[in-house]
Amino acid sequence: MKKLMVFSLALLAIFSVNAQNSAKAEQLLNEVSAKVKSYDNMVIHFDYILENTNENIKQETRGEVSLKNELYRLNLMGITRLFDGKKLYTIVPEDEEITISNYNPNQDEGITPSKMLSFYEEGYTYKWDITQNIKGRTIQFIKLTPIDSQAEVKEILLGIDKQTKHIYKLIQIQDNGTKVTIKVNQFNTNEPLSQSLFIFDKTKYNGYYINQL
Repeated sequence: MKKLMVFSLALLAIFSVNAQNSAKAEQLLNEVSAKVKSYDNMVIHFDYILENTNENIKQETRGEVSLKNELYRLNLMGITRLFDGKKLYTIVPEDEEITISNYNPNQDEGITPSKMLSFYEEGYTYKWDITQNIKGRTIQFIKLTPIDSQAEVKEILLGIDKQTKHIYKLIQIQDNGTKVTIKVNQFNTNEPLSQSLFIFDKTKYNGYYINQL
């Protein structure tokens, strides 16, 4: 009986610590969300790494994304993706091809650029993870696990700069073994962005094949 009581107390202590860690993780994420929503716009330069050791795949490149509310302009792997609030434009200069599609939020299951800094607000459980000192910056990692057990994403590690409350790194691990890492190199806010940045201008792409979905 005494051993059972000791075990029960130890179990309660573990649950209590886990609950506190979850609360700390949620509080930090709420602070990040509030900081992001305080900006009129953001321009982010980042490293993008895609790895799958089982398939012997490793791709590394750099990208840039400009964000204003739900609007975005993403440049990655030579492709520009533009969202003007209604339609998605995927511009591929190498093929001289543009795909235009309507945006349906109900079919949007991935982490899109417009959700890159707020995707965690719904659909995940939180857990306080490791802390790292990276070039004098204290980076706190939060482990996010999808509530949906059928989700393709197994877990996400979100590294947050505890001083600036900016996201420094995102590591997404999928069920098939694929790991996607996004590391922020430069984070600019409230930039004097051109009004035309999030508007598709067809005249700039003469001769391009346009695929209207």
